[in-house]
Amino acid sequence: MILNIAAYLFVAIDDADALAVRLRERAEADALRGSVLVTPEGVNLFLAGDADVLRRFLAWLREDPRFASLQAKESWSETVPFARLKVKRKEEVIAFRREHASPLDTGERAPAVAPATLARWIEQGHDDDGKRLVLLDTRNREEFGFGSFAGALTLPIDNFTDLPDALAPLRGALADATVVSFCTGGIRCEKAALWLRHDGMDNLLQLDGGILGYFEAVGGAGYDGRCFVFDERVALDPHLQPLVDGMATKDAAA
Repeated sequence: MILNIAAYLFVAIDDADALAVRLRERAEADALRGSVLVTPEGVNLFLAGDADVLRRFLAWLREDPRFASLQAKESWSETVPFARLKVKRKEEVIAFRREHASPLDTGERAPAVAPATLARWIEQGHDDDGKRLVLLDTRNREEFGFGSFAGALTLPIDNFTDLPDALAPLRGALADATVVSFCTGGIRCEKAALWLRHDGMDNLLQLDGGILGYFEAVGGAGYDGRCFVFDERVALDPHLQPLVDGMATKDAAA
């Protein structure tokens, strides 16, 4: 079986160009495939390969004190779902193009909700203070077409940069709710929640670890469908099983 990992970390990187070279060299030597983004504000990794080799790669990366706290979400497939390795130097770990949208800008994360807490809120229909719950999907329409939390607020966007404008007309109607933003692995929630809270939406929280972290922790409680992923598996179900694995397509009703 092939191990797939998704990992990101916001951390100041003043040698992004050199780090990208080192990561490429090590990943190529380890025969890993996937994508690695290296930016001045952190790293974003989607990699697949032999489990022992990939875990040694992560251990090597964590030897750098800047990445000691890097956490990876794991899933499995029968084949490697990436055609090749891509290592890119970018300015942002995910393009948002707004200030006050990174923990490096604010000095802290936006408040987060643990998966088990969110599952309880979904079951009871409100947060622990009795406020109504609204789940805000920060992904684009292609992604949430494969699945989302039941009743989630989705926005007709194609790019993450469009989210603030798409949400703006709806914010007044959300003022009395506890709003929990979510995305695939948590990285867009980090940016969207920080920026929106800075912009006055102080009732907004983020789902810690995103949908994939939720699936790992509590399964699919309150979630309808699958979670789109950015590789040849296309989407994962709440058991982290791929829709497509090599040439074998999983029954969508399974």
